[in-house]
Amino acid sequence: MMKTPRTVLKTALALAGATALLAADESGFGFAQKEDRLLITHGGQPVASYVFRDEKIRRPFFAQVHAPGGLQVTRHHPPRSGEDETDHDTMHPGLWLAFGDLSGEDFWRNKGTVRHERFVEPPVVRDGALTFTAANRFLTREGKALCAQTSRITLSARPGGYLLIWEAEFKSDDGDFYFGDQEEMGLGLRVATPMTEKNGGMILNSAGQKTAQATWGKPADWCDYSGTLYNRRAGLMIMPDPKNFRPSWFHNRDYGLMVANPFGRNAMTQGAPSRVEVKRGESFRLRFGVLIHASAPGERFDRLRAYEDFLKPSRN
Repeated sequence: MMKTPRTVLKTALALAGATALLAADESGFGFAQKEDRLLITHGGQPVASYVFRDEKIRRPFFAQVHAPGGLQVTRHHPPRSGEDETDHDTMHPGLWLAFGDLSGEDFWRNKGTVRHERFVEPPVVRDGALTFTAANRFLTREGKALCAQTSRITLSARPGGYLLIWEAEFKSDDGDFYFGDQEEMGLGLRVATPMTEKNGGMILNSAGQKTAQATWGKPADWCDYSGTLYNRRAGLMIMPDPKNFRPSWFHNRDYGLMVANPFGRNAMTQGAPSRVEVKRGESFRLRFGVLIHASAPGERFDRLRAYEDFLKPSRN
């Protein structure tokens, strides 16, 4: 039997040792801050955990992401044996921004460390949205600093679902650094097991292409991975900002992976090897939107409308 969202929320809080929600609003966003994560809710229902310290996963990530109605749309973290495929458990924890080649270091496979240093802007609920800004630092396997990262996260309730915007700025005052050319670069997510293409789910991009095979390596304004959960259609739609330095190609798999990758030009069979260099003192920015959506039986999810909503000046 499916647990109610309220029961799920109480269980999550108990497991995390949280006794109360901070800035909670039964009609809007709320959060509980722990030593290693933020537990995020909306209307008393779970939305996600933003994990900024973890023993095995050496970079911040979102886990247990839920769509409106309490439907979990990312794979369980950690994966449940007998229920989920358990591959890449420390590389695919839910939803993340990571890079397999940053100045030759591998932060996708947890070889280097993206260390959370502090919240520059602590979590706050204002004007119906939850926002926070985190300062992170990329460290090599030897502990040498490569660059600083400032991540600004915004979660808002939109007509189509919850809109998560991840804005990241990278900068080093000590030296140059670069982003290399791999499949494993950019904003990625792993959908819930029942939503995978292997289990009847669907991948669709802005060009109308479907399936992991048809959308792999293709540039797109957006790409959506959806499936049926408890008789409702639910999914996650990645929307790279058109103001990013170049469009993203999509690294999609039928087992549930979807990645928006603006770096892997050669790895995605789209041209010559890419090397994006950032000079000392310069800033490099990326911005992605993720629409976390769920539709009632018989209701149609309008992806074009969701993308146009993301592009509105108020969202930029």
